[in-house]
Amino acid sequence: MKEKVLLDAGVVTRCRRRVHLENDPAQDEPPAQMDLGIEQRIADAAEHRRYVAKLLGNAFGEDWAEIPRGAAAGREELTLAAMRAGTPYISSAQLPADPIGGRRGSVDLLVRSGDGYVPVLVVRHKITDPGSGARVSPIGRPVPAAARIDQARKVRAQPRDQLRLAHALRLLEACGMSAAPNLGGVIGVEADVVVWHYLDVPNWPGGRTAIAEYEARFADRLAVASAAAEEAEPLALPSRINECKGCPWWPTCESQLRGSRDVSLVVRGEDAVALREVGVSTVDELAAMPLAEAESLPLTGVRNTDAILLAKAWLRNLPLVRRVRDLSVPRADVEVDVDMESYADAGAYLWGCWLSGVDIGEEPGYRAFVSWDPLPSDDEARSFADFWTWFGSVRRRAYERGLSFRAYCYNELAENRWMLASAERFAGKPGVPSVAEVREFIGSAEWVDLFASVREQFLCPNGKGLKVIAPSAGFGWRDAEASGENSMRWYRDAVGLGGGVPVLSQRDRILDYNEDDVRATWTIRRWMTSEASNEIPYAADL
Repeated sequence: MKEKVLLDAGVVTRCRRRVHLENDPAQDEPPAQMDLGIEQRIADAAEHRRYVAKLLGNAFGEDWAEIPRGAAAGREELTLAAMRAGTPYISSAQLPADPIGGRRGSVDLLVRSGDGYVPVLVVRHKITDPGSGARVSPIGRPVPAAARIDQARKVRAQPRDQLRLAHALRLLEACGMSAAPNLGGVIGVEADVVVWHYLDVPNWPGGRTAIAEYEARFADRLAVASAAAEEAEPLALPSRINECKGCPWWPTCESQLRGSRDVSLVVRGEDAVALREVGVSTVDELAAMPLAEAESLPLTGVRNTDAILLAKAWLRNLPLVRRVRDLSVPRADVEVDVDMESYADAGAYLWGCWLSGVDIGEEPGYRAFVSWDPLPSDDEARSFADFWTWFGSVRRRAYERGLSFRAYCYNELAENRWMLASAERFAGKPGVPSVAEVREFIGSAEWVDLFASVREQFLCPNGKGLKVIAPSAGFGWRDAEASGENSMRWYRDAVGLGGGVPVLSQRDRILDYNEDDVRATWTIRRWMTSEASNEIPYAADL
């Protein structure tokens, strides 16, 4: 007799097809390694949990119990024994499995409350924003009884945290150790407070509660996993979504999708589902539709005519197609390409710039404004101030000579976020601009998002990322492993995070990577305003 499937909390935010593959006895290990960026974030999160556990363990002494690593069954027994003994705080708890509900799982911290326990997660991301209304207790008293409404913080939406808490609550109920059916806490990256969530409040889309959302998702994933384990007809078939990019099972799914020429290869997510429902299941069927019938397609994530043209481009293996006959990018006499490197939510440690255009008495080429002090650090303020001071001097020199000026980035969301955040966090420090000054600049015509120009003027069957588009313009990175995710690992080595010795060669690697990024944007915009770009096929000609 086969054992009943037991699932952890991660399945409720995981692709249904991945849940199937992970529980299919006919499948071996995933065909690809875990994405290096995801692997690094997992390692960073584990390090943060250890830091918080050490902090609280030192504070609570005999009231603190940490469940040692080992086999899950042994850890379950130790956790249950600690709960029965009434231990006030239990770290790294392995909750007893619930065969009836099909659940298993651990939780970072259990806090005694009344006759039972409430779960607390320790996460390495922000859990509040400036505002008011968050229910918090200080890190020194991580218990519900100490919670108060904070007039300086509001809860940052983190749906995954609430779903994980709901899973832990169900496990606590199953073993008879739940203090409250609806309450759980989260300690975030700042590790200064616990934010408490009532999971039965209808503040999810459609008026649902977090508990109701969790129950629906978990029941679905349990059915998918059970069918896979029993080798029954699969309840989840492959379909490309955003999650596929970093999934170790993607080669398996990609092979099947390419074999069937599935429509999700060019139209992802819910749009692919909607197309299948109206009988358009393959790229070929989508490409064969007359453009005049495009408006009948039930699409929301992509323009209807674009979907058909993307399918035509995919069939011809075209990486780019021009939407417009004549491409254009705003240009100026003096130009600066900007690219920022950050480390998760800890800060922005590098602002790289490429100066080009009319001579203003400043050497053209690459400049890096960088801090190698491990983040978070006040030296980050110094590097940002140096960047902004130099940047302002270039603008001023251009104006004094009667020249026009523009600066460029590729997808302004990241640069805008960290310019504003740096101005706010380091307000008053030498050379740091005001938030108003930054807002004025990023809202001006001098700040050009090249990603927006690409999105508006090209169809891109393989994506619009910088490293996807730049090769069409003739640019390539010197480092074969160049990527934003990999740069996170290089940064850890470069500054010796985790207690290691800084690896100076990784600093050079990061600077080369950043220089290539700004040279890539420089190359793309010059290419888009040259005759060479006319060699890209025009959509109307497809």
